[in-house]
Amino acid sequence: MSIIEIENMSKAFKGITLFENVSMSFKPGQIYGIVGHNGSGKSVLFKLICGFLKPDAGQIYIDPQFMSGNRTFPENFGVIIDRPGYLPNRTGLENLRELARIRGVIGDREIIESMERVGLAPGTRQKMRNYSLGMKQKLALAQAIMEQPQALLLDEPFNALDVDSVERVRALLLEYRRQGRTVIFTSHNHTDMDLLADQTYRIRAENLEPVA
Repeated sequence: MSIIEIENMSKAFKGITLFENVSMSFKPGQIYGIVGHNGSGKSVLFKLICGFLKPDAGQIYIDPQFMSGNRTFPENFGVIIDRPGYLPNRTGLENLRELARIRGVIGDREIIESMERVGLAPGTRQKMRNYSLGMKQKLALAQAIMEQPQALLLDEPFNALDVDSVERVRALLLEYRRQGRTVIFTSHNHTDMDLLADQTYRIRAENLEPVA
């Protein structure tokens, strides 16, 4: 059973055809890697899956358990697309508290645990405006995992991370796979694909081609 099913999907963005009649599926307990040059459509693919953009043709189906009510954005998905915006005069913990209030399903314990898992100190009084790029990336990862999602869509999750942090995040993604969750990520680093991905797809010629 697939958690995400793409059927005959086509999409043009800013006048450029990125995908033409693409079909593929993503299953639980698997890690999928997406590779492609800058501007090939990796972020657009994630936005299509999340419902932020609509396909020009075809369909994207999300397992109904993640689409309660009249929702257009799937529940229980942790997502990093582009760079999240934060309140610059608040700490990382304060920012995540504000975001957690939207759904109201977790409290400080889960937020603090997620920050520690990606290598951030929850108790620091440092404001977001003084965060380094690596710290901002860690906070984005903490945000993506803090509600214990069943699916992760991570656009360049290792960007700006130091070596120790990369190892920590790799271990986290492998743990998610062992728990039966779905992970889809992009990376320009072939090592990430080799170590993590059960299946890698390359965006090329308006299609998603499996990489042997």
